[in-house]
Amino acid sequence: MAMDEATIRQIVRAVLDEEDERAARAVDDLAFKAVATILTSFGIDEDDKQELRADFIHLRRWRKSVEQAQGMTVKAVIAVIVTGLAGAVWLGLKTMLARG
Repeated sequence: MAMDEATIRQIVRAVLDEEDERAARAVDDLAFKAVATILTSFGIDEDDKQELRADFIHLRRWRKSVEQAQGMTVKAVIAVIVTGLAGAVWLGLKTMLARG
């Protein structure tokens, strides 16, 4: 039984496509196992997704509150510096006017 070139190309293409799919599945399985192993090593149960999600939500809230506190701290420091400078200028003007 002789096959023409087109049939051979189809067969080769089908075999290569199947091999690509098998390799992709193997990579996906490997990645899934690696992530599960890492989570387990951190003490996180991979089956408890709601608990994990709640933990990440809490971490995000904590991060945002820390960022907000840092912004307020910078504003407070600037306010103290400006108030100190204004007080020094006022005291200097008051002293100069009292002499004159």
